[in-house]
Amino acid sequence: MSANALYTDLSGYYDLMCVDINYPAQSNAIRRLHQLFGNGGTTHLDLACGTGPHVRHFIDFGYVSSGLDINQPMLDIAAIRCPEAHFTLQDMSTFEVSVPLDLITCFLYSIHYNDGIAKLAACISTVHHALKPGGVFCFNAVDKDKIDNDLSVKHSAKQEDAVFTFRSGWHYSGQGEKQSLRLSIEKTNAEETQLWDDEHPMVAISFAELSALLTPHFEVHVFEHNYEKIIPWDNGSGNAIFVCVKV
Repeated sequence: MSANALYTDLSGYYDLMCVDINYPAQSNAIRRLHQLFGNGGTTHLDLACGTGPHVRHFIDFGYVSSGLDINQPMLDIAAIRCPEAHFTLQDMSTFEVSVPLDLITCFLYSIHYNDGIAKLAACISTVHHALKPGGVFCFNAVDKDKIDNDLSVKHSAKQEDAVFTFRSGWHYSGQGEKQSLRLSIEKTNAEETQLWDDEHPMVAISFAELSALLTPHFEVHVFEHNYEKIIPWDNGSGNAIFVCVKV
C-alpha cells in the first residue's frame, strides 16, 4: 500500500483509530502555552489537521480557527465537524495564508510528515512567514536518537458489527534523515478478518538538529511531553513539546 493510502482509503475510520487520544487535554495545554508566550491574538491554523478535532476545541475556546491537510477526505470530515472553520488542501511545507496569524499548531507528531530535512526547513520558514510578530508555533516531536524500534502502541475499538485493532510504532535505522511510522489496522467481524499495513515516510531529526533549524526564526522553548502540567524539558526524554515565538 502506498504512502498515505491508508488515510485515503480509511479516512472514515481515522477518528476510531485515534479514539484514545485526549484531544481536550492537548488543545487546552497548547492554549495555556499560547496564553503564556503569545501576543494575545486568537487567529489560529492547525497544520495536518486531519478530521479537525483540535480545530473544534480551539473554536470552542474562542479562536478564529482554520486547518490544512493534504488529504481531502479528511478535510471533508473536518468541515462537517467544524462548519465555522476554513479548511484548505495544502502541503505544510509550502502553504499560504491570506493574513498573518497568531498561533500555528501541529499535533500528533505530524511535523515529521515533512519527510526530509529540506522539507522540514521549508515548513519552518513558511510558518515563520505566516505568523504575526510575537506569533507562536507549537508542535510535538520525537528525537530520532531516542526511538526504540521494538516499542509500539495498540488499542481496540468497536464500530457497528466489527472490532478494529490499531497498532503503531516508530522505526529508525540509526542513520540518515528518514524514519517511518508503521501502522496496521485489523478489522474483524463474524465473517472475516481484514488487515491493512502501511508505512509512512517521515523526517528523522535529533532535538539538537531541530533546535538549530528553529533558532534563526524563533525564540524556542522546549517542554516535557505532558499535557497536564507545564514542565521544562529535562534534556533526556525523547518526546517533547516545542513552543516557538516569532522574533
